[in-house]
Amino acid sequence: MAYITPELIGELIAEAPAWAKVALTMPNENLRADGCATLAQHVYDALYQPVNTDTNQLALPL
Repeated sequence: MAYITPELIGELIAEAPAWAKVALTMPNENLRADGCATLAQHVYDALYQPVNTDTNQLALPL
């Protein structure tokens, strides 16, 4: 299980869509809100996406 750290959040922000990051600096309030929502959704999805498990993979005994 990966821990949520400031470094991880920073990496996720860096990987977010460029338009969303640029939109945060726009003078238009609607663009800033859209950029903020997209950036937040990107980080949330990356942190809380379900773990992909291959049901065909056999589990190793521990």
